[in-house]
Formats: sequence, C-alpha cells, structure tokens
Amino acid sequence: MNIPADAVIATDKLTGYLLIARPLDDKSKFLASAGFTQSNFEILEAAIRNLATVAPAEEDGRNDYGIFWRVSGRLQGPTGTLQVVTVWLQWHLDGRFRFITLKPLRK
Repeated sequence: MNIPADAVIATDKLTGYLLIARPLDDKSKFLASAGFTQSNFEILEAAIRNLATVAPAEEDGRNDYGIFWRVSGRLQGPTGTLQVVTVWLQWHLDGRFRFITLKPLRK
C-alpha cells in the first residue's frame, strides 16, 4: 500500500517544526544537509509526497485517533539525498492520511 497523493501535509509542520532549529530533536540541520530550508519548504513537501507515493507504507501501530503508517526511503533534496522514515496517521474520523513527522533512518 502507498500513501495517497492527496494526503495532508500541513505547511506549519514544515515551516514551524521541521525546518526550525530546536534545542531538542532538531531536524533542521539534518534537512539542511540536503538543501532543504525555510525558503524552499515547497521542495521539501514535494520530496515527502514523492517518497510517500513511490515507497510502500507499513502499518506502525494504532490508537484512538487512527492507524499509523511508516514510509522509509530516500528523500531527494536540492543538494543531496537523505535516508528517512516518514510517519503518517490515517485518521479514523474521515479516513484521510496526515503527515506527522520525519526522522533520519537508523539502520
């Protein structure tokens, strides 16, 4: 199964969380190493969508809100490629998929 192309990726998740330097669990430096920045967050969104539509999603748990899905693979940036895991939630209320986060792929 793949994440649908119309899955929700909130702009604030990219610009207000992933691409902002944080004292704990900072992902902005990791993403910057492949050229993703605040000024090109649209490229990050497109790369996340591309990964989610080409790589298979694996169920990764359930809770009261829905089903969590994990998609692992290569995220192509403007200046490099990153190995990542993206996390998605398929909401019980409407069945839609929503992007939750991404993190470096640990082997």
